[in-house]
Amino acid sequence: MTRPRLAAYVVTFLPVSRRGLSSLCSTSTPTAKPLRILFCGSDEFSGESLRAVHAEQQRNPNLIASIDVLLRRAKLSGRGLKEKRDVPIKSIAQQLSLPIHEIDGFKGWELPKPQKESINLIIAVSFGLFIPSRLLKEAEHGGLNVHPSLLPNFRGAAPLQRLLLAGETRTGVTLQTLDHRSFDHGKILAQTQPPGIEVPHLCSYNELLQIVTPKAAEILIDGLRNRVFQPPMVDVGIYDQKQLKLAPKITSNDRRINWVEWKAITILRQSKALGRPWTMMQDRRGQQFRVTFHDVRQMDRSSPVTDQNPSSDKNILKTPIMGTQSYPAHCSLFISQENLKRELMWYTHQDSVVFVDGNGNAICIDTITVEGKTAQNARAAMLPFTLSPP
Repeated sequence: MTRPRLAAYVVTFLPVSRRGLSSLCSTSTPTAKPLRILFCGSDEFSGESLRAVHAEQQRNPNLIASIDVLLRRAKLSGRGLKEKRDVPIKSIAQQLSLPIHEIDGFKGWELPKPQKESINLIIAVSFGLFIPSRLLKEAEHGGLNVHPSLLPNFRGAAPLQRLLLAGETRTGVTLQTLDHRSFDHGKILAQTQPPGIEVPHLCSYNELLQIVTPKAAEILIDGLRNRVFQPPMVDVGIYDQKQLKLAPKITSNDRRINWVEWKAITILRQSKALGRPWTMMQDRRGQQFRVTFHDVRQMDRSSPVTDQNPSSDKNILKTPIMGTQSYPAHCSLFISQENLKRELMWYTHQDSVVFVDGNGNAICIDTITVEGKTAQNARAAMLPFTLSPP
C-alpha cells in the first residue's frame, strides 16, 4: 500500500515592528479590555487632547469605554480675590457631557467607578498636580502624560516659555508614562522624530501653543490606538541627555529686564514668551516705580538709530549712540536685581521709546504703564525718569 504524498508548505516569518505588532493585537480581541479613562487636565492645551480622546471614543468604543474628567476646583482670583474662575477644561467637559470630578488635592480622594467598573488608565495633560502613586497602582495600566517638549529637555512646568527664552529653533511633543516619584521622569513611549517641529523666528507663546497643541493630541491618540501603555513598554527616547535644559515655573521676576546683561533680542524673546516685561526706575524726585512695557517690537535695522557707531558692549546699558534730532538721547536711573542704581541710555522717537544694544539692534516701545498710573504713550511715561529735564 502506497502512502499518499503530502503537500509541502513553506512558512515565512516577516519582521514586524512594535507598532505593527500592536496593530495586530487590535482592540476587538478578547484580551484587550476597553479603556476606562480618568482624564486630568486644566487648560486649552489639555482640552484639545480631551476632545481628541472623546472623538476617538465615538469612533471606537471597543478601545475607549468611558471617560471621566478630573480638574482642580475653582479658586478665587482677580482684583481683591472676589471672583471664582473655573479652569477652561471644565466647560469643554460639560460640552462633551462627560462626568466631572473637582478636587483641591488628592488626600482621601479615590478613583471613580464608571458603570461600577474600575478606572484602568489615568491620563494627565497640563494638570498641575502630582498623581499619587497609590492611584497609579490602582489603575491597571498606570498613567500617561503628554508633555510639550522633547524630553528629557525642558522638563518642568513651563516648557514652551523656557524654550522660547532659550531661543530654541526646534521642538516637539512627548508621550510618557506617569512616574511614581517625580514629574516628567516617566518612560518615553512616543516622541516627535528628528528634526522636530520648527519654531518660527521670534515666535510668541500663543503662536507656539497653537503649533504644538494638535501635535500633542495626535501623539496621545496614536499611543492609545497602539496600546503603548501595555507591556512590554519600550522607551523610545532618543534626544541628548548630557546637557539638559530645564523648565521651572515662571515667576514675575522672570519678566524683569536685566539691563546689564541682556541684548535687544533677549528682551524681544522675553516679551514674546512671557508677556509684558518690567523694570524698576527712579524719577527725579528720588521715588522708585515699577515700569511695565507694552508690545515690545523690533525696529528695522535700516533705521538711523541702529546704524550709528555701535560699541563693543553687547548689552543695552552702555551703548554710546549719539542722539539725533529724530532720536533725542536721554539717561535714567534703573534699579538692578541687586538693588543697585545704574544709568540707562534710551531714545525717543515721536511718542515712542527706543533702546539700542551694542550690535546696533533696537527695540521700540509705544505704550508704558508706570506703577499707580494708567497706560500712556511711552515718551510721556518715561520723561519724568530722565536725570535732567528735557
